[in-house]
Amino acid sequence: MLVQFYKYQGTGNDFVIIDNRTNFFPKEDTKLIERLCDRRFGIGADGLMLLENDPETDFKMVYYNSDGNQSTMCGNGGRCLVAFAKQLKVIGDTTSFNAVDGLHHASVDKDGIVSLQMIDVDGIKINPNYSFLNTGSPHHVQLVDDLEHYNVKENGAAIRYGELYGKAGSNINFVKKIDDATFALRTYERGVEDETLACGTGATAAAIAMNATGQTDLTAINMNVEGGKLSVSFEKEGDKYVNVFLNGPAKFVFEGTIEI
Repeated sequence: MLVQFYKYQGTGNDFVIIDNRTNFFPKEDTKLIERLCDRRFGIGADGLMLLENDPETDFKMVYYNSDGNQSTMCGNGGRCLVAFAKQLKVIGDTTSFNAVDGLHHASVDKDGIVSLQMIDVDGIKINPNYSFLNTGSPHHVQLVDDLEHYNVKENGAAIRYGELYGKAGSNINFVKKIDDATFALRTYERGVEDETLACGTGATAAAIAMNATGQTDLTAINMNVEGGKLSVSFEKEGDKYVNVFLNGPAKFVFEGTIEI
C-alpha cells in the first residue's frame, strides 16, 4: 500500500506526518513506524505523527518516537501538526486539539510562527545540581559550563538509563545561561536515544526550571537550541506555572509517497 506522507521540522526537530482521519494506518506496527523514521531505510525523522478526527476539538494528535513506540507529548511536534492542519485547511489561524496530555490551544501568525499552549506545570523537584518537572513529558534539567563542547549523547544516556529515573527514564536537558532573557539548550531525547536539534517540551521545561531556581525572574525566555530559536512564556500562580506557551517556527519540508 502506498501512503502519502508529509515532512515537517520545527527548529531542526523533524517529523513524518500522516493524515489518518480515515483510520487506515496500522498504528500498532512499531516496526513500520521505526522504519519510516529511519534515516537510511525510511524517510527519516525524530518522530511520526498521525492527524486524526476528534469529536470534541479540531483534531487529535497521536505521536510516536523514532523507536516506533507511542510517546508522551512532543511540543515541536504539536506545533508542526498545527501547521500541517492549516495546510490541509482543517483549521484557520487558531485551533484547539487533543493530545496524549489533554487539550491544547494554538495559533499561527502571518510569519508562520506557531504558538502552542502547553499544560500547566507544578510539582517541580529542585535538587542542588538539577531540577525535574513534567511539561507533558518528563524532563531533567541541569546547568553545565561548557555546553558547546559537552558530550550530550554520552552524559544524557548515563542519566537517562541511570538509577535516578528507573526503567521509564527521562529526557535530559543541559543548559547554559547567556543572560537573564536567554539560555542555550541541548537535549538528549528518550525514544530517539540521541541528541536532537531541538525539543519543545524540553525548552519549556528548561525555561520554567531557570525561573524556578532563580536563574532568571523573567516570565518570557528565549531558548537557543541547536536547530534555531524558540521562546517560552508563562505566568506564575504561587508554585504553579500557567498559561505556558511554546513559540517558534514550524516549516513544511517535503511530501511524497512510500510503500508500507
